[in-house]
Amino acid sequence: MTTAVIVDVVRTAVGKGKPGGALSGTHPVELLAHVLREIVQRNGIDPAQVDDVIGGCVQQVGEQALNISRSALLSAGFPESVPATTIDRQCGSSQQAAHFAAQGVIAGAYDIAIACGVESMSRVPMGTASIGKDANGPGVAARYPEGLVNQGISAELISAKWKLDRDALDAFSAQSHQRAAAAIAAGHFDKEIVPITVTDAAGEQVEHTVDETVRASTTVEGLAGLKPSFYTDAYAARFPEAQWIITPGNSSPFTDGASAALIMSEEMANKLGLTPRARFVSFSVIGDDPMLMLTAPIPATKKVLAKAGLTIDDIDAYEVNEAFAPVPLAWAHELNADPAKLNPWGGAISLGHALGSSGTRLLSTLVNHLEATGGRYGLQTMCEGAGMANATIIERL
Repeated sequence: MTTAVIVDVVRTAVGKGKPGGALSGTHPVELLAHVLREIVQRNGIDPAQVDDVIGGCVQQVGEQALNISRSALLSAGFPESVPATTIDRQCGSSQQAAHFAAQGVIAGAYDIAIACGVESMSRVPMGTASIGKDANGPGVAARYPEGLVNQGISAELISAKWKLDRDALDAFSAQSHQRAAAAIAAGHFDKEIVPITVTDAAGEQVEHTVDETVRASTTVEGLAGLKPSFYTDAYAARFPEAQWIITPGNSSPFTDGASAALIMSEEMANKLGLTPRARFVSFSVIGDDPMLMLTAPIPATKKVLAKAGLTIDDIDAYEVNEAFAPVPLAWAHELNADPAKLNPWGGAISLGHALGSSGTRLLSTLVNHLEATGGRYGLQTMCEGAGMANATIIERL
């Protein structure tokens, strides 16, 4: 069977996903074009050799509409002959893109593919694609007559089900910032971040190279002063078990960013004189309860471990997306996972969650962490809207 390998994976440093954020003045097509251009140039790849570009993006409307992956590769100067598609598996969109790219290589459909993702939450805010529309339709409404809830309520329900209190959530969140700040100070992200020239608030052209959402000064005491984000009288009456402990401090911030992974067959990498950094071992994607919504990483992880013939103890690092603090905490409890291996360089609470980009962003950090520590196996998983999750296991080469 053909082996699918990761030759390289890059990302922008993230920007705050609001007006005035470091990347807010950059069109999302140009964010994605930047990482596409960089990943082929720094590996000496002729872009004409790329069989397909598969991109993730969640809010595919406005500046992110009309197959943004195709627009981005044209902006990046790729030949017109290179195709592209844009997919939406919610927060896991670019992780799914990596699955599709690797699976295409394994199947023999591709020799070289790029998986990528982008989201500009400052320019195309979350929820824009469904404004004024009944996105779910009457069949879903009939199946769930009390109504599905937003992800913040799901995080509240997970906290209650796993008996996670405010102190536990805020302690995990503060640790995320501390780990990310330490990783930045140590230069751990330097290999994955490709500088991008942006216009700052003073109108000057500057290089953006450091994740803007990391706050090294974050403490549990400081987070304790934040108010709950999702409490309403109606939800309180409906969910009496909820503790109302989800705040901006234990949630991932709105973020702008783009990322890309160069994936090919091991044979093609050898032919081109490239050294693969990791190989794909196994994949899973699964659906789960759309009310709890954020719990699917648990069965997805169990499935991907079984497919790989590995146990959680065989894994040297886990990247579990920190959409909300209860998600990785419940996951770690159910998997009996080592907390030291969980998001060791910080996660989305500190590094941000640029929806469509997060899958390949996590992959970039996982590959670099394995190389920096000499680890062999890495596992990546993330919750996705409507109760889904992808999980991936890679092996450092």
